[in-house]
Amino acid sequence: MNSNKKSKVVIIDTSAVLSGKPINFDDVIIVTTQSVSDELKPGGKDYQTFQFLREKGLIVNSPSRESIVKTRAISTRTGDIGRLSKTDIEILALALDFSKEKDKEPVILTDDYSIQNVANVLNIQFENISQQGIKKRFKWSYRCRGCGKKFEEYIKVCPICGAATKNMISGNTNIKKSDLK
Repeated sequence: MNSNKKSKVVIIDTSAVLSGKPINFDDVIIVTTQSVSDELKPGGKDYQTFQFLREKGLIVNSPSRESIVKTRAISTRTGDIGRLSKTDIEILALALDFSKEKDKEPVILTDDYSIQNVANVLNIQFENISQQGIKKRFKWSYRCRGCGKKFEEYIKVCPICGAATKNMISGNTNIKKSDLK
């Protein structure tokens, strides 16, 4: 057996659980964060699916503080920070932690386009579940709905006029097929 072979680590987000699609545990390590569990209501169908996954070997792990900080920084740079939940940031950070291990190959299983966008910037592989995955990497900016002022970083309310902002694409880059898997 080749000792240089990396163990594939599949990090699942909430959308993977909610999809109801089967997750293959053969020859992979399946991991998630506690915040994914926290998003599921106890007793519900999705919670039961999550508990079944845990019985099959799903590991619940916490990302390092260092990786959370780096993920937030990259998400701010891409403009995705306002589109990502705490859980999304933790999923990305956990994958980043595994990417630092020489014997691990992390892959995020998600339909969330912002997670996919940031994962691509972090050079972390992702696989989609039900949706078609992203084909372009986006850079987001924000424009005030009131006065039209443009902001490069995420801001929810315009400091000039107090109106809400909307996100818009300020740049994109094609993703090569080799970047996707």
